[in-house]
Formats: sequence, structure tokens, C-alpha cells
Amino acid sequence: MIGLLTVAVLVLMGIAIWQINNIYQLIQNKLGNKRDDSQVATEKDNDLQGKLMFAFLVFIYVVTIYCFWAYSKVLLPEAASEHGVPYDRLLWISFAIILFAQTITQAFLHYFAYKYRGINNRKAFFFTHDNNLELIWTVIPAIVFFCLIIYGMLTWSNIMNFNDQDEDALVIELYAQQWNWKARYAGQDNVLGDANVRFLNDFDGRNTVGIDSSDPNGWDDIVVTQEFHIPVNRKVIFKMRSQDVLHSAYMPHFRAQMNCVPGMITEFSYTPTKTTAEMRMNPDVVAKVDRINKIRYEKSQKLIAKGEESLEPYQFDYLLLCAKICGTSHYNMQMKIVVDTEKDYNKWISSQDAFASIMQ
Repeated sequence: MIGLLTVAVLVLMGIAIWQINNIYQLIQNKLGNKRDDSQVATEKDNDLQGKLMFAFLVFIYVVTIYCFWAYSKVLLPEAASEHGVPYDRLLWISFAIILFAQTITQAFLHYFAYKYRGINNRKAFFFTHDNNLELIWTVIPAIVFFCLIIYGMLTWSNIMNFNDQDEDALVIELYAQQWNWKARYAGQDNVLGDANVRFLNDFDGRNTVGIDSSDPNGWDDIVVTQEFHIPVNRKVIFKMRSQDVLHSAYMPHFRAQMNCVPGMITEFSYTPTKTTAEMRMNPDVVAKVDRINKIRYEKSQKLIAKGEESLEPYQFDYLLLCAKICGTSHYNMQMKIVVDTEKDYNKWISSQDAFASIMQ
């Protein structure tokens, strides 16, 4: 990296010296009343630049079409939460409008640069003002963006407008620290006990999220560290804390993301609509798993040839990731999410130990 930066600095210094020399030559010619036409574009230059502009127009559209064809397969599969459907719809509408506007404007820009390139004393048609054109390219974009903004605000309001006192909702705290996640369930009373970093060392360090043992609401809280489970078709309210720096709880398949800020509690809510088993049967997910395992198989063959252990086959799981660059192990800060049926979830949660067991 240092070598690359050194090369970049040397290149920039060379460009700067070259430009300074050009300026010096222009000043000398000006003082000596000499005319230097070396920097004046000729018809040959204009013709070449116009053709290059049109060639670049073709190039960017070929690249765009190729990217749609080659990389659409790496996009996320369909959303696994209720709010993910209108969220994705808003996203694709925004993409469509941007792509349409970009396609039209870039086509006009590059084509006219080619059509009216300066050869044979040709000049583009010029007029100073046109009320109709001004009206069209001012009012139409304004209406489109106004509608898009209103639609976005309504979508965001519907996503974030949840009642954290909903008795049927499952309450889970996501506790972030460098570089792992912990999940705390509210227990039978569905109320999280008070917590603070001051209590992290209680009970010989086993109080890993700093639950206040003097608060009875926390006695039935359940803390898990490897993976956390949530039931399908039941609203989950996440309350998020950070122990050290700014993290961001990102659950891409549920279209959910919220910052975890030290010293405060942030919230997000969603209702999962597909169990892990159901999502594993999704055609897009099946194709993605097959592609990954093909790559892992080829890598494993090379490792085996070297006498090393092969890679385990990949299996799809929902993940909780950190979307903030929070330190050296940020890339590996993740936690597995399992979406169960109600029956399987109840069986799993009943097998977990409550905080009261640590207090004994």
C-alpha cells in the first residue's frame, strides 16, 4: 500500500511540474508577443474527440447491459420480512427512474457532442431561450421527484411506525461490541431488564451484556452468543446497544438496518415471513449455494493437493452483520439468525438458561 501511494504521489508531482512548465511557456510567449497555436484544437482533433465521445456512449451502454446480465445473479433474493416487499418496490422504482433519466441524458450528451463536432466550420443550432423547454425540464423532474419523495416518506413511516408496547411482539436486544454480537431475549415477562456496561464484570464476568441484577425484569432474560432464533410470522422488536464504538445491525435478507450507538438504545422492528428452511428452497438461493459450493470444491481440490484440509460445503443461513467499519475484525462480525416455526422456536427457547441461573 505504501508503495502504491508513493507511485501515486510521484505521478501527481510529475503532472503538476508539467502543468507549471506549460503555464511558464504561455507566460513567456505572452511577454514576447509570440502566438502559440500548439494548444488550439484543429478540425482533426475535433473529429477525433467527437468520435471518441460517441464510442464512449456505446461503451457505457454495452457495459451496463453486460452488468445486468452477469451480476444480477448476485443480488439478494426476495425479502423475508413483511416490510421488505414495499421496501424493494420503492428501491426498484427509484432504480428505474434513475436508469431512464441517465439513459436519455447521456445519449443526448454524447450524441450531440459527436454530431456537432467542429469540422468544416459546422455550428450547432443555438437559441437563447425557450419557455416550453424550460417548463418541460423543470416541471416534469420536479413532479417525479416530489412523488418519489412522498412515496419514500410514506414507506419509511410505515416501516418505522411500530408500537414497542405490543404484547404479541417478541422483544430482543442486540448487543454489539468489537467484534461480536449477543442477543438478549426479554423472557416470560417480555420486558428487558435494565442493563449497563458497569455490570459487565458481575458474576465473574459471566454477565456478558451488563444486566442489572437488582432489576427483577432481567432475571428471566436469556442471553445467546452463537445464533439467535425468531419465530416466523411474529413481529420482532429489536432494541440495540453498543458497548464500545458505533456499530450497525444489518440483516440484509430482512431489509433491516439500524445503528448501534454507545450510550443510547436504538430500535427496529420487522415480521419475518419465511423460515430458514423455506428460504433455502428459494430458486435464487439454491442457485447461489450451488455457485459458491462449486468454487469451494475447486479450492478444496487445490488444498487437498497441498495436504491441507478441504473447505466445508456452504449452506445458506440468515445473518446479522455489522455495516460500520468498526475495527480490524469488522469483516467477521456476524451472527447466525434462524427463523423457526412457532413450535420449533418454543422448543428452542425453552432449552435456554435464564439470567437467574447465572446469579445463583
